[in-house]
Amino acid sequence: MPPRNPLLLPKNPHVAIVGSGALGLYYGAKLAHSGVPVSFLARRDLAHLQQEGLQIRCTEGDFHLPQIKVYAKPQEIGPVDLVIVAIKTTSNASLTKLLPPLIGPETSVCTLQNGLGNEELIGSIVGRNRILCGVCHVCVSRPTQGVASNMSGGNIRFSDLTGGDTPRAQSVAQLFEQAGIRCSVAPSVGSARWYKLVWNVPFNGLSISEGGIDTAQILTSPKLHAETLALMNEVMAASTALGFPQDSEHPNQEIARTRKMGGYQTSSLLDYLAKKPVELESIWGEALRQGTAAGVAMPRLTELYRKLKQLVQV
Repeated sequence: MPPRNPLLLPKNPHVAIVGSGALGLYYGAKLAHSGVPVSFLARRDLAHLQQEGLQIRCTEGDFHLPQIKVYAKPQEIGPVDLVIVAIKTTSNASLTKLLPPLIGPETSVCTLQNGLGNEELIGSIVGRNRILCGVCHVCVSRPTQGVASNMSGGNIRFSDLTGGDTPRAQSVAQLFEQAGIRCSVAPSVGSARWYKLVWNVPFNGLSISEGGIDTAQILTSPKLHAETLALMNEVMAASTALGFPQDSEHPNQEIARTRKMGGYQTSSLLDYLAKKPVELESIWGEALRQGTAAGVAMPRLTELYRKLKQLVQV
């Protein structure tokens, strides 16, 4: 059943976090710390979280949540006001079972996942008019069980699949802002998604294809610095062709921001090194397919995608 009023979240909404990895734990903890009722759906850290709670390390001040609501099955949580999807896109097939028990008449669903196509997939499961995205520009890690660490601040760009900058998107952004997270609202899901792909495509990809290197190693190599810019420009051209033009200075701004991060290991690199599936299709494959379908030549991305397909698990 579609939501009757998809415009605003209720006051003090019940939030369910689907995917309690680094990203889900961090943002869920920030919301819970601000007083929002949050239920975590967890698998890997379930017992530890139930017994020890959740520890957050961040630039705004560390904190510990000794008791959190954490469950093994969505049926134990039941319908909520807002579902936050934070699983890797490589596990998207599991959403057909994980999401329906969490959906009530007016539930909204916001995906914080990387890449393209997630909103459409989730919309096919729970209804398109429920769907928002939150594009996260942040460096979050899970150094050990029950701990999420973010020492670089960051921000989220929200957008509503039904209309971009809507009152509902504004209300979700306000919820996160009240938890101390910098937010903005993008005019469309596509503009938010392609904006981040300018960073994700080159840095996540080259970190794997060039032998398991960090962002500092990419940028100190003249060859890889040039390749990064070339990939960024292909993504920018595709974004423009698809109706999402970006500031021409965006690539240079992203490179300057990345230099400040030091020797950062990308999330895709960490998955690759841990021999876990890598989000190949949602980040590189779908960007290549959509860009070339829009008439943009993308030879650098074509070659990077070819290399990654030979290297990664999916």
